[in-house]
Amino acid sequence: MKKKIVSLDNKSTGEIDLPDLIFNLKVLPDLIHQSIRYQDAKNRQGSRSTKTRSEVRGRAKKPFSQKGTGNARQGSSKPPNFRGGAVSMGPQNRDFSFALNKKQKKLAIKCALSEKNKCDEIIILDNMNLSSHKTKELAIRLNKFKFKSALFVYDPAKLDDNFKKASENIPKVNLISHLGINVKDLNLNEKIFIIKESINHITEKLS
Repeated sequence: MKKKIVSLDNKSTGEIDLPDLIFNLKVLPDLIHQSIRYQDAKNRQGSRSTKTRSEVRGRAKKPFSQKGTGNARQGSSKPPNFRGGAVSMGPQNRDFSFALNKKQKKLAIKCALSEKNKCDEIIILDNMNLSSHKTKELAIRLNKFKFKSALFVYDPAKLDDNFKKASENIPKVNLISHLGINVKDLNLNEKIFIIKESINHITEKLS
């Protein structure tokens, strides 16, 4: 399918062919949701830990006689009911991640791109070059696209340093390499700006 290429001033500079197998697929919401869950689960830290009876400091010896003290019988000074004792059934280190195969990951990204394309929320840029690193200049140009949040997908070999510096101070404008394109970032941002050189890389990655 044909897609218009525009400049940062939102003026047409040509056209590009977008492969239907990536940008015009049937959207599978369940797979997109599963992929976002996979990313969130993989990013969970899971590093909380409480000490069990075998880990706390203390003696395993009986703290007092079985009978004659008036206290409840105890076999150790480490149980949860003692001060400084163990935690009963407390949280332990855990890996929350689960498996998602390569075909599912690729298809989920394709579905996310197809959904954005059907909603006309993908914009192909001819370049991201700026003559100045001033935020004001970039903000004025981006206001012509009218978005609440945007993700710029760039080619690492051609990222303009001025654009990177200028975009850092604009709220809800994010940059990501085409190497790290993922479902969650595609869904969290309203508009997806993709530099034309990255289309071939994305096509090759998802083919």
